[in-house]
Amino acid sequence: MAKAIRIHANGGPEVMVWETIPMPEPGPNEVLLEQRAVGLNYIDVYFRTGLYKAPSMPLVIGQEGAGTITAVGSAVTGLKPGDRVAYAGAIGGYATHRVIAADRVVKVPDAIDFQTAAAMMLQGMTAQYLLRRTHRVQAGETIVVHAAAGGVGLIMCQWAKHLGATVIGVVSTEAKAEMARANGAAHVLVGHENLATQVKKITGGAGVPVVYDSVGKETFGASLDCLAPLGLMVSFGNASGPVPPVDISILAAKGSLFLTRPSLATYIAKRADLETVANDLFDVVAKGAVKIHVNQTFPLQDAARAHIALEARKTTGSTVLIP
Repeated sequence: MAKAIRIHANGGPEVMVWETIPMPEPGPNEVLLEQRAVGLNYIDVYFRTGLYKAPSMPLVIGQEGAGTITAVGSAVTGLKPGDRVAYAGAIGGYATHRVIAADRVVKVPDAIDFQTAAAMMLQGMTAQYLLRRTHRVQAGETIVVHAAAGGVGLIMCQWAKHLGATVIGVVSTEAKAEMARANGAAHVLVGHENLATQVKKITGGAGVPVVYDSVGKETFGASLDCLAPLGLMVSFGNASGPVPPVDISILAAKGSLFLTRPSLATYIAKRADLETVANDLFDVVAKGAVKIHVNQTFPLQDAARAHIALEARKTTGSTVLIP
């Protein structure tokens, strides 16, 4: 038998229940993983609360993990029992064992341990597509990164600095400001009061070509005001709640702005793209340009406690659940 955190209805952290489930068996194109570490991400909260609709109930939430393959389906090639692999974007992660489509896992280099792999896949691949595809950050650019001391934020600060960009990080506390600075943010703003005024001051009135905003409702308007003409607003999360409907004429009024609401799933939907994104991430981590900070670990059965900490903004960097 296997164990998993399942939810039978949407709600608060208390709806997550630690249960025994049958050991899953891989289909022809699937692999069975014995999970060694599971990543905690805000998207898990969205599925738990019902902001994102569950495919069915009861539901095993969780989008990211790393472990060892223990069995492969009859049609699987290129993977075998004993391989160390990781994944992101496939719901069903809060479990000791899980099946997953073979084309959704990537082999983990020996230099990267399971906790680091589980902590970096969703957040790190998100940072990769945001910085390298949604807007291809160039040396000399100045960019705004919200939640700069969060899991994605710390990776983005380091990676953007590695690319030669200047990062203006936005955080909620002075302690988080220190973390953002230590990870490559050249300027750090605490809170989003007068955000646009401060960004314009830093940029000599020019504004920035791109704002990366995972906070959502609270910061959307201020983020738009930070942009230079023809700038790109990247809204990729809802930590403060979903952004209300937008009158798109505001984009014209504020300088012919662009707006996108991307998701990792689209950027890694093709196997070739998944491999490109993952290998780019493994490369910057392996050479030390980006360090993954696993700042909190919880036993998987205590996932509710981890959710409470995440929603209270008490976590920094990455959080890993240990089966």
